Amino acid sequence: MYPSNLRYTKEHEWIKVEGNFGTVGITDFAQNELGDIVFVELPAVGRQLKSGESFGTVESVKAVSEIYSPISGEVAENNAKLNDAPETINKDPHGAGWLVKLRITNAAEVQGLMDAAAYQAFISEKKDH
Repeated sequence: MYPSNLRYTKEHEWIKVEGNFGTVGITDFAQNELGDIVFVELPAVGRQLKSGESFGTVESVKAVSEIYSPISGEVAENNAKLNDAPETINKDPHGAGWLVKLRITNAAEVQGLMDAAAYQAFISEKKDH
């Protein structure tokens, strides 16, 4: 269910690392918990982010949720298509519903993130409580 080429955080973000860049989004679990997403606030291109720093929000009919950067980097691109179609996150959270692309400044931080199996175990534990 969770793509094995992504790394995951305990805050339910994912990152796909390709060379010096990382594409960031929220997981299927997160979008499912939020419900129908109606608005997304994303950072400006050029903003420097530290690992764990809040960089925007996802708003659903149920709640507003902060989005955290899985690693440190500079925002190289944000997904402007989400301004007109935030529901894309609900439909394709690990693909077309990506949020930002980062120019990675500390690649070693990726090693501290969960792989798909670890994330699956983490959310299974949450569902049991």
